[in-house]
Amino acid sequence: MYKAEARKIEIAHKRIDIVRDSLKAAKADLIEAKYFSLENNADAQEYFNYKTLDKDIVRIKEEVLALNHQEDGNPLVPYGKINGEKCIVNKIEVLNHRWLIAEFYAGDLRGEVLVKYFFNPEKPTTFDSIETVLYNKK
Repeated sequence: MYKAEARKIEIAHKRIDIVRDSLKAAKADLIEAKYFSLENNADAQEYFNYKTLDKDIVRIKEEVLALNHQEDGNPLVPYGKINGEKCIVNKIEVLNHRWLIAEFYAGDLRGEVLVKYFFNPEKPTTFDSIETVLYNKK
């Protein structure tokens, strides 16, 4: 009985080691995936006031989303209406102090737009679309 319990404990320790290794690998993958992000870019963060960085990023995203309410859709997406549907930005990732990427949709179609922006805490943020990708329907 003692040997059986010792074996169970040994197996449990091996499983714990496997889970720890998996967690380390997942953490490394996450760090690699977030390499091009504002949160991991100290140089880009210096452009912002560190005390208001989170609020500034929220403001930038809100300003992009506010553009969705225009009659022809979000002007950062250069397609206008597609099949009568206006292009709406629904997800935004701020890459650094100059670029953001946004996902958009228009009915069944979707795509991404790379945007250059200039943030000034005293004025509205200015946006300039750099490039877009429109994906085919599946």
